[in-house]
Amino acid sequence: MDSTGHHDPEIAGGGLVLGWDLGGVHVKVAAVSQGRLKAVTQEPYQLRQGLAVLDSAFAALPAWARQARRHAVTMTGELSALFDDRAAGVAALTDWATRHCQGEIAIYGGRAGFLPPHRAVAHAVDVASANWHATAAFVASRLPNALLVDIGSTTSDLIPIEEGSIVGLGYTDAERLASGELVYAGVVRTPLMSLAERLPFQGQDVTLVAEHFATIADVHRLLGTLPEEADQHDTADGRDKSLASTRTRLARVVGQDASDAPDHVWNELAAHFAELQLRRLHDATARILSRRRGEARPPLVGCGVGRFVVQALATRMGLAYHDLADLVPSADGSKSYWASSCAPAVSLALLAADQSVIPGEPYRGEGRG
Repeated sequence: MDSTGHHDPEIAGGGLVLGWDLGGVHVKVAAVSQGRLKAVTQEPYQLRQGLAVLDSAFAALPAWARQARRHAVTMTGELSALFDDRAAGVAALTDWATRHCQGEIAIYGGRAGFLPPHRAVAHAVDVASANWHATAAFVASRLPNALLVDIGSTTSDLIPIEEGSIVGLGYTDAERLASGELVYAGVVRTPLMSLAERLPFQGQDVTLVAEHFATIADVHRLLGTLPEEADQHDTADGRDKSLASTRTRLARVVGQDASDAPDHVWNELAAHFAELQLRRLHDATARILSRRRGEARPPLVGCGVGRFVVQALATRMGLAYHDLADLVPSADGSKSYWASSCAPAVSLALLAADQSVIPGEPYRGEGRG
């Protein structure tokens, strides 16, 4: 498996199920056979540029992902500016999936269960951005009590699980933003100006420049915490990802040039931005845990390319930590990184294979978001 997650084994057998996660900036797909993860991969793109970029990403996937299989599909790409509203996005991505995924197909509707494609638009509110629900449903089937924290390139999902059920207060994006279960802070694409209006810098309280000069990827790249495999998107200025260019972008956020201060100053600024991100997630986690019914403090289950932040969060809050990959039965231990990084696709494939829902009547999961 290379740095993009590609793995192109000979995968045969009639029982193979592919789980698809059609996002706004990645397509992710996982292959499951006989209850075990066989392969997983992802391709980056910018869906706002048009469905043609999704076609190109599909063409770049390994051969096993483009063959006739049984398919389960979830999505977040319906949120793209490409579409007028979520229903239009669900319709377009469902149509895309039925044209490209050869074989039998089901659309994941979260609380509505697995749906045949022709019913997806009628359940657009359930289908839209339900990938978090697939991951949570899988974790709930393995750990009865946990707080799932999925930190991706753009957002963080915090999903409480109690007695084997999803007990979050929200389901839609709007509801989950209000409940603190969806936080718009990831480890790659988040603009630094979204993390604070002012911060301490060189002995002063400095107002940040409200321009998209740098992202959180610059912070984690400078600190050496961002995995190379996660650093797949263009920089804010379109320039390279060298440390020198990274410092240049970071300096512009406080109205300076990188040459205006020694390197250690920019490292300290990066560390402060990382702390701001961690603090935001700490507060969201504390809020959710304060609602739990039982006395015991649940472990954090981390996944997504930003799970290194989940590990830091667990340490900070004195909670046990489990990587989602440890819950995934796999035929190859080398898939552990991508099993967590592509958690919704992996979880969806395992759920669909376990329930034998492709095709057939929608599966009604026990957990409700």
